[in-house]
Amino acid sequence: MPTSVGSDNSVPTAEEAREAWAREAYAVLSDVARGYHAVITYKELAEEIQERTGIRTKALLHNWIGSVLGRVVREAHRRGDPPLTALVVRTDDGMVGDGYKEVLQVAGEPPVEDALERERHAAGARLACYRHFGATLPAGGGVPALSPRHQAAVDRRRRRAEKPAQVCATCFVQLPATGVCDACG
Repeated sequence: MPTSVGSDNSVPTAEEAREAWAREAYAVLSDVARGYHAVITYKELAEEIQERTGIRTKALLHNWIGSVLGRVVREAHRRGDPPLTALVVRTDDGMVGDGYKEVLQVAGEPPVEDALERERHAAGARLACYRHFGATLPAGGGVPALSPRHQAAVDRRRRRAEKPAQVCATCFVQLPATGVCDACG
C-alpha cells in the first residue's frame, strides 16, 4: 500500500504505515481539538499525516483511512480521552463517516442508525474533545454543534421547509418553480 520510501530507502509495510499514520493522526486531531468548533475533513487529515510521516500511498482514501482512524478510536479509549475521530468529517456534507459506529462500539454504547442523531452524538463528542484538549471556550463552557458545513445544510433545508408553497390564485394548484400556473398560464 505505501508508495514512498523512508529515510533509509526502505518501503514500510502496510501495517507499519498504518501505525505511523495513526500516531500522527492522533497528534493532528489533538491539535484540531484545541480550536473550539474546529473540524478537519478526511482528505485534509490524510494529506497531513502523509506529509508528516513521509509515507505516501496512491490507494484510494476510503480504502485505508478507516483502519487508521480505528486505531485512533481505540487509543483514545485506552488513554481515557474523548473520541478524537468525531472531529473528522466528510468534505461534501460535513458529517462523520460510517466508521463513527466504532466510536460507539468501543465505548460500549448502542449503535445510532439515524444520521441526525449520530451527528448530535458526534457534536457532543467534539465538545468533550475541545474541553479535554484545552480549546478556548466561550463563557458557560460552550455547546455541542454540528460541523459548519452540515449546519449550513440543515439551515437551508429548514428555510425551504418553512417557506410555504405558492398556490395559483385561480385554480389553487401548487405553482411550479417558474411561478406560472401550468393549468391557467
